[in-house]
Amino acid sequence: MDSPTNIVRLRQPEDIDDPLTEVLRAGARRLLAQAVEMEAEAFLTAMQDRRLPDGRARLVRHGHGPEREIQTGIGPVPMARVRVRDRGATGAEDRVRFTSTILPKWARRTRSLDALLPILYLRGVSTGDFQEALAALLGKDAPNLSPAVVTRLTATWADEYARWQGRDLSARRYVYVWADGVYLQARMEDQAECMLVLIGATPEGRKELVGFQVGVRESAQSWRELLVDVKRRGLSIAPEIAVGDGALGFWRALDEVFPGTRHQRCWVHKTANVLNRVPKSVQGTMKADLREIHAAPTETAITDFVEKYGAKYARAADGLIKDREALLAFFDMPAEHWDHLRTTNPIESVFATVRHRTVRTKGALSPITAKLMVFKLVMAAAKTWRRLKGENQLPKVVAGVIFRDGTEVIARPDHRAA
Repeated sequence: MDSPTNIVRLRQPEDIDDPLTEVLRAGARRLLAQAVEMEAEAFLTAMQDRRLPDGRARLVRHGHGPEREIQTGIGPVPMARVRVRDRGATGAEDRVRFTSTILPKWARRTRSLDALLPILYLRGVSTGDFQEALAALLGKDAPNLSPAVVTRLTATWADEYARWQGRDLSARRYVYVWADGVYLQARMEDQAECMLVLIGATPEGRKELVGFQVGVRESAQSWRELLVDVKRRGLSIAPEIAVGDGALGFWRALDEVFPGTRHQRCWVHKTANVLNRVPKSVQGTMKADLREIHAAPTETAITDFVEKYGAKYARAADGLIKDREALLAFFDMPAEHWDHLRTTNPIESVFATVRHRTVRTKGALSPITAKLMVFKLVMAAAKTWRRLKGENQLPKVVAGVIFRDGTEVIARPDHRAA
């Protein structure tokens, strides 16, 4: 029997008294328990035709496993796993086992937290600050999320990346693709390396990560290796249009590997390139005029720009004339797709957090770790990518229907007499 004591434990400065969080945590526990119970009941219902010789059910409930804490975004939630007993098994080989997909046997944290770890790194949380950041997010008792765990997770991410890189693409087709090279500062400057990213749009309008690897700057050889690899794994049908900036390495590699794919230059990159050729006093007006070109209903607007600025700012006008065909390729696609095809924004928006990482992360990441964490970040972001507008037009593009200024060209029958 414990001896009585008059010692009262005082609340520590790091302790946070948050009744709302406790209510949410209690509610999460009840919902999780209900979901696991329903999952077990559904399993037993599906197996109810399995009977013992005397007619009794072979599979029955068998209590719960030891309670354990699952780390979630609102702190630890205690939970116990449902057990199911197979009364008819004669050995381990023929035993029917119940495994919860909601609460796997060895789970200690939610998958959303696994996705959180690379994001924290990429937002500038170095290994030394990691535990402090997690304590603020999840409470100070988060033993399953120490820096050592992150190190072990890197090996898991490497396996996931290797499996993803080797996946079969023979059943895939991408109507449009976006390509860009993303530069990181995580110990990669000396090698002048960057992340080569290829995103594709399926005939159903979904965006998917197609290719992702480290390359030497944006050289033709690096892009060629990426494109050859996806083609080798089964991507045999060339995309209709590829969208990218002015990096000549990508376009040379594209023409070699997928010679039938049309070029569409990114207007955001092109606008910046053109404005760099004129005085700052003109840039405001010229930027508005450039925006009108790619927002115009027809491709004739580029002629008006050349007439307005060609005489005085020939270098700026020549930059548009030289790439006219590649800048206006989107006009031959459905107007609903123009917003998607005019820029490489599908890639730029994903990597915004990478570019705004703090300087401290630079010392915390090796090139390999940076690649794996960026890969995990992109795969997490891919779940929220918006579908293409006008997805009903994509089958027409696949079928080869002709569009002019964004409108389908309807062939008219010839009624002339023979």
